[in-house]
Amino acid sequence: MKRLLFLLFLILVLSSLVFGESEKKLTVAVSSSDFTYNPIHSYTASEAQLYTALYEGLVSYDPLTLLPIPGTASTWKLSDDKKTYRFFIRENAFYWDGTKVTAADFRNTWIKLLDPAEKAEYSFLLDSIVGAKEYRTGKLTDKEELGIKVISDSILEVTLTHPAGHFLKILCHHSFVPMHPDFLHVRDWKALSSIPGNGPYYITSRGEEELILKKNELYWDEKKVEITDITILLSDDAEKTTSLFNEETIQWATSGIILANIRDRESIVTNPMFATNYFFFSCAEDPWSNPLVRKGLTHLLPWKEIRSDQVLFIPTSTLVPQIPQYPEVDGISKQDIEKGMNYLAEAGFPRGEGLKPIIIKIPPDFESQRVAALMKNAWQDKLETSVEIKEIGFPAYYEELKGTDYTLGTITWIGDFADPLTFLQMWTTDSNLNDARYFNQDFETIIRQSMSEGGETRYKTLSEAEDFLLSDGVVLPVSHQPAWNVIDLSVIGGWYPNPLDIHPFKFLNFLEQKLPRGIAGITQCAAEPQTIPH
Repeated sequence: MKRLLFLLFLILVLSSLVFGESEKKLTVAVSSSDFTYNPIHSYTASEAQLYTALYEGLVSYDPLTLLPIPGTASTWKLSDDKKTYRFFIRENAFYWDGTKVTAADFRNTWIKLLDPAEKAEYSFLLDSIVGAKEYRTGKLTDKEELGIKVISDSILEVTLTHPAGHFLKILCHHSFVPMHPDFLHVRDWKALSSIPGNGPYYITSRGEEELILKKNELYWDEKKVEITDITILLSDDAEKTTSLFNEETIQWATSGIILANIRDRESIVTNPMFATNYFFFSCAEDPWSNPLVRKGLTHLLPWKEIRSDQVLFIPTSTLVPQIPQYPEVDGISKQDIEKGMNYLAEAGFPRGEGLKPIIIKIPPDFESQRVAALMKNAWQDKLETSVEIKEIGFPAYYEELKGTDYTLGTITWIGDFADPLTFLQMWTTDSNLNDARYFNQDFETIIRQSMSEGGETRYKTLSEAEDFLLSDGVVLPVSHQPAWNVIDLSVIGGWYPNPLDIHPFKFLNFLEQKLPRGIAGITQCAAEPQTIPH
């Protein structure tokens, strides 16, 4: 009898390890990040991933296709002229404290987002709404004239200036989630003891090295949220993170890991990403505001070495990653010293004489250092000017780019939605993401023209805008970025490679695991009637 009881106890213990509560706790490693927690003032890819757990907009991402699916809005209707949307808010949509989510919350949040004083990074994405651009640029002060109306607590009506097939894709972005009315006018959320979200999880603990998230029982779709606890480890120690993954302490690492040391090679998942690494000119001051100077310097660069396929996975001379039906665009693909010198001479700086010192600001990573060094050597070798490289660590680097005391900066831009506009609209003069301070009326006209078009015609117009931007010498593409993740997909379900590298936490789950070898035999023996010897 003792032997039977022991076997049954062993089975229960092993079953709990394989199928039990431990499977509902997920640990994810990300690089240390300065999370703002305020969804209308967030910038990084790490924040975008975290916010899939904390917040939910009218629509959200399908985990496989990234197409818009119902979120806080259960459904929506589009008018015959395709300019007016009516969104129907779920009756069982709540914030974590039990406060009901209403249509007014969305309207008030979006008006806050559009407030010129906020300078919200992604407010320009709402420009297709009636009055939105005018309101956020201070040309319109009466918010009642905005095409954002509350019909009832559960109905939000949004009117566009023209049909925009990409509008729902935009609303998947975390900037357009509702903000709790009690916190709408709080800018700094870092000091809050509780982050007031309406997503499938909420934060129970925040520290410098980890975040603890727990399933939100008030979430409207909580029955389909399988993982109950999530630990987000914040670390830039690649050796430690790699070791923790090999020890199975971590189930998913998004960055900061030594791929060569991963034992299970099948856990390394890579896929093409809707992202481009590029350098850009700060056009706020002379002489860098002069396109002849920019083009002159650009043609002097050794593009073959900069975009070497021995170093880069996907070198490119274009800004927008490849999209079906999007026309090919010619960028600057090779060095042309004679053309570069002619441009500089035409601008009044023969051989670079009289140019201000060139200042290149970069973050302290190998690829930025490599390209900046090639730029510096090329310009100092051929021109009568000096070049200085300044390294600034994260997250301060992003703030440095908002200044004007540099010539070139660099960034990896990940598209906010799978459409060329996300790479092009940011260069318009009214965009809060236009760190280059670039302005060209002809470029703006092309972008405005695309807003009223659709299908292949729209893509053709956008490709003309990209060609204009590249030929004007403001942006210097280097490579398209692959997405790298380390995750055991034999254990984690609901996670799919995609071009935005967004993986909504709501859909993640643990796959059923087979019992360890030998356990099935013990189970069978224990289940059969036993003859107990006298």
